[in-house]
Amino acid sequence: MAAIARVEDDAPVLLEERDGSGILRLTMNRPAARNALSMELMSALIEALDRAGADKETRVVLIAGSGIGFCPGHDLREMRADPSREAYARIFDRCSEMMQKIVRLRQPVIAEVHGIATAAGCQLVASCDLAVASEDARFATSGINVGLFCSTPMVALSRAIGRKAAMEMLLTGDFIDAATAKALGLVNQVVAAGELRAATDALAHKIAEKSALAIALGKEAFYRQIEMDLSSAYTYTNEVMTDNMQAHDAEEGIDAFIEKRKPVWRDA
Repeated sequence: MAAIARVEDDAPVLLEERDGSGILRLTMNRPAARNALSMELMSALIEALDRAGADKETRVVLIAGSGIGFCPGHDLREMRADPSREAYARIFDRCSEMMQKIVRLRQPVIAEVHGIATAAGCQLVASCDLAVASEDARFATSGINVGLFCSTPMVALSRAIGRKAAMEMLLTGDFIDAATAKALGLVNQVVAAGELRAATDALAHKIAEKSALAIALGKEAFYRQIEMDLSSAYTYTNEVMTDNMQAHDAEEGIDAFIEKRKPVWRDA
């Protein structure tokens, strides 16, 4: 489920790093708790995502974890400190807000996963648009092992992988390794541990080179159409592509292709 939090120093719970090319790296920084999702950490992530969404210079967001693992889910010690229904509801509401923020952000969000990603940590990976994992990464929705079905992680997980695979993870709480996670579609790439950051950065830079306008239009359309019936999805995406074709970047991109030159994006 989640690691038990220990008292930590005054270091910020979230580190922000920009590389000058539009890549924002957010590193969860609670290594003593294996980056368990405290209310403070979730709030920090929400605030950072809000800032990223308003920043035209940010083209891709990466989410990583410090220490020996990515994220084990919620902070159980914090959860049990106030066992009231209201306190639990606040925690799950904040978590759901954070996950939806990732999906609704105009920029692509990439999870960089090492060590364990369990319960809400697995949900975080499933909520990101893309994920790169090291060979040592392991994933589970393990709440069932402590009498708590991972109902909110189920929302993201069941939208990322097949139903039967999701149900097996949810009902057994068993870990799957990185190779299995890739086969199921939970992650996009699996690389050696020493190559994780380089591989994630390379993917982020490849995306950052594209038109930010086209990326934003496409990401929003992807998540909207996937919940529609077939006919409605085509009607909607026809409109999206028509709007996209009228944008400067589409005209520039097509002209650049015809003229065999590199396009110059205006993100407009």
